Amino acid sequence: MAKRAVLLLAHGTPETAEQIPEYLRNVVSGRPLPQAVIDEIQHRYSLIGHSPLTEITFAQARLVEAELASGDEPVPVYVGMRNWRPYIPDVVRQMRADGVEEAAVICLAPHNSRTSVGLYRRAVEAEARGLRIDFTEGWAQHPLLIEAFAERLRPAWTSLSTEVGTPVPVLFTAHSVPCRTIQTPAAGDVQPRHWPGNAADPYAEEAKHTAELVAARVPEIPQWWFAFQSQGASGGPWIGPTVEQTLQSVAASGVKTLLLQPIGFLCDHVEILYDVDHLFRDFALQLNLRLERPESLNASETLAKAVADLASQGLARLKE
Repeated sequence: MAKRAVLLLAHGTPETAEQIPEYLRNVVSGRPLPQAVIDEIQHRYSLIGHSPLTEITFAQARLVEAELASGDEPVPVYVGMRNWRPYIPDVVRQMRADGVEEAAVICLAPHNSRTSVGLYRRAVEAEARGLRIDFTEGWAQHPLLIEAFAERLRPAWTSLSTEVGTPVPVLFTAHSVPCRTIQTPAAGDVQPRHWPGNAADPYAEEAKHTAELVAARVPEIPQWWFAFQSQGASGGPWIGPTVEQTLQSVAASGVKTLLLQPIGFLCDHVEILYDVDHLFRDFALQLNLRLERPESLNASETLAKAVADLASQGLARLKE
């Protein structure tokens, strides 16, 4: 029987603020960035002390490994990062050195986009010589993913609504992407290297659909909105509406307390610990709006069950 494994992919994050310049070069594929952008990212990291994405991702991998342990044979779970150590190519080479012959590969970004998930896939395939892989393209509607978010949202919503004495509305968010990355090329256009086909990129609609499904699991919520957060500093427009625009609209409608749940992220990192907990919260205060958020999924057992289920499906397809 072929030796099988699971490979989880994530964005990656540096351990220290001093490593930010090298990390950002990886994020933008070596393109130069203004020093002001680098300084701002370093400032954000200094305010939160440390981004725990890497250690949380490894903890999630151990939970998934435990979920898979009840099968006929142990299935090791590896972790590879796109923009920081351990880099995806290095991990795939290690898997081959370990004798792994088949692997279910899952990106810990459930909403599929050719310029995010697609880049992860290419990084794996470039090193997968002799290694048969099954790559999960997207899992934005997986019922256990939806339940994991609902499990975090429900108690936070109940507690906050009880505290303020009225049902609190919710704002769901996902990371923004550049508009150019999700637009369908016009007929005759020269397609960029990251665009393998003419179909519309599914990212924005998948993210909104996840929000709809989570809201349906917590029907007590009186009203909810969706926005894209953390627009980047690179040139060109990014998809919206932005969180700031949405907060202005929500505050203008008379809302005084709001619960924000990022449904595009599976663990704490700078886009939550700084963007939500500092930037958006301070912006909301200027609008006389109190902003709180539920706990991130992090070590959610339900999330681990979702990923283990995806892994099991992928390994089963490799047997076919």
